[in-house]
Amino acid sequence: METAAHRQRAGHWRDNLARGYLGATIMLVVQFGLGIGVNLYVSVPTGKGVGQAFSNGALLVVHTVLGLLLVLAAVSMVVRAVIARHRPSIAASVIGLLAILAAAGSGASFVNDGTNGASLGMALATGVALLCYVIGLFLVGRPDPAGSA
Repeated sequence: METAAHRQRAGHWRDNLARGYLGATIMLVVQFGLGIGVNLYVSVPTGKGVGQAFSNGALLVVHTVLGLLLVLAAVSMVVRAVIARHRPSIAASVIGLLAILAAAGSGASFVNDGTNGASLGMALATGVALLCYVIGLFLVGRPDPAGSA
């Protein structure tokens, strides 16, 4: 028998995950737009390391800082999903984190060599992370089968 306290806890973890997924999704859309802007309007000096990114214009700085914040948000989503013990959310969050780390790695590679492949890697990995978090939003909006949490 499901108690009121159990329903309240279930609602709390769903709300917590949903807020996190929505926040990460919004951040990823903004990051994607910033990445397009950097690609079109910023000349990234290659071969000078990631530290050079902070001295080459505000757009690139904002893109880099938001990327670092996305890594933190992705780790937070994994922790939230594990605490909730919601396996589908754990899977979506872990894959989302890995995709964001792949995008960050491609970004570091892009700053070092400026190749189109590294830029494409950032965009594709961002798309995968975005898909994971949209799926996560869908998952937490649906009731668990057989009332399991």
